[in-house]
Amino acid sequence: MQAPRPLPLRFLLVFSFGWVLSGGAEASGFGIPEGSVAGLALANAMVANPEELGAMEYNPAAMGFLAHSAVSLGAKDFAPDLKVTTASGKHDSRAEDNVFIPDLHGLFKIGDRWNLGLGVSAPFGLETSWPVGTFPALSQSIPVAPGVSLPPGLFHPTQSKLVLAQVAPSIAYKVSDNLSVSAGVDYFNAPRVALNTGFVKIEGDGDAWGWNLGVMYRTGPLSLGASYHAATTLRVDGNYIAHPALAPLGIVSQAAKADLDLPSRLQLGVRYAFSEHLAAEFDWTRTGWSDFDALAVTSKVNGATLARNVNHWDDANAYRLGLTWQVTPAAQLRLGYAYDETGQGNDHLTARIPDADRQLFSIGGAYAFGQGWELEVGYMYVLLADRNFRGDRPFSLVDKDPNGTTAYDGDYEASVNIFGLGITKHFL
Repeated sequence: MQAPRPLPLRFLLVFSFGWVLSGGAEASGFGIPEGSVAGLALANAMVANPEELGAMEYNPAAMGFLAHSAVSLGAKDFAPDLKVTTASGKHDSRAEDNVFIPDLHGLFKIGDRWNLGLGVSAPFGLETSWPVGTFPALSQSIPVAPGVSLPPGLFHPTQSKLVLAQVAPSIAYKVSDNLSVSAGVDYFNAPRVALNTGFVKIEGDGDAWGWNLGVMYRTGPLSLGASYHAATTLRVDGNYIAHPALAPLGIVSQAAKADLDLPSRLQLGVRYAFSEHLAAEFDWTRTGWSDFDALAVTSKVNGATLARNVNHWDDANAYRLGLTWQVTPAAQLRLGYAYDETGQGNDHLTARIPDADRQLFSIGGAYAFGQGWELEVGYMYVLLADRNFRGDRPFSLVDKDPNGTTAYDGDYEASVNIFGLGITKHFL
């Protein structure tokens, strides 16, 4: 009798490694734009804000208009709710109920025109954990060769986690009383990437370098801002860990690596102060999700391409509105609303990132205690549009890619509650 053909390692990697990009992010795709507590309260409409330290995360050129050195420390609690209804019933993602993400921002004035800044945040990264049996097409025996069939849990994802931090030193120069420009470096570090299925795990880490530019112009009550973060590629190195039961199929543990493309981010904003008490800002963000065209996995043993997971996303827009009301000299109220478009079409939809258009509603405030101390709070509710997906083609072992196929048929629902608290010290 002819021996069964070994199951291709690349097929396993498609189903395992790709789950780094899982559902439930706070902006389109796997972006997390809530870079500061002030930004959280204003639905991230801060690109043209020349008054708040939290605007540094959105446009470092804001440093040119801030009068004093300052340091802020914030923390945000993300509480996601992601579920899918399939032919087998309703299933909840079993990721952590609460994820805490800190942020740090520092401004150091050097003379009248030069400013140094440092921002630490997490613009990308999230977690999903699906229970076995969520996707019926993947929880059945799938024939791959004569006499061989796959156990139901072989490809089914059990946990996917991407923990990523961005450290962004920058410098701003105030060209004139009305104009400030900035430039900076973006360093991304992913200390943990865990990608598990019932029989396969990939665990690793990686980093990447990028750059950013910013400009802000202010005249009277009007201010204009623009910032750009370049696209970059996160190099992930790790170990492919196969269950011993797969050894008879020729599937063994080995070192692997992948390139994860992080998109560019262009932000434009206009802010107008109607009075000394009330100001409004409108921002437009363009995220270059077309950079995230495919996820390629290669072997570190021989350099061969093991998997290529096609995404074919489109660039996406976000529209943000923020309002500030100075209730008293010490207290400020903040409100925000945003609409984020998804870059993910039906042709390549995946349960790795069951993305959808979303609305963001936010509220918060700040209170100055004196001697340069300020307390900030914020809350945001993120509501994703329901995604009722039915693939137009069945999953095929020949394609080795489930994106956009009936493998991910289901009705996806998601929302996120985000709470933020921060403290700032201004060195007057």
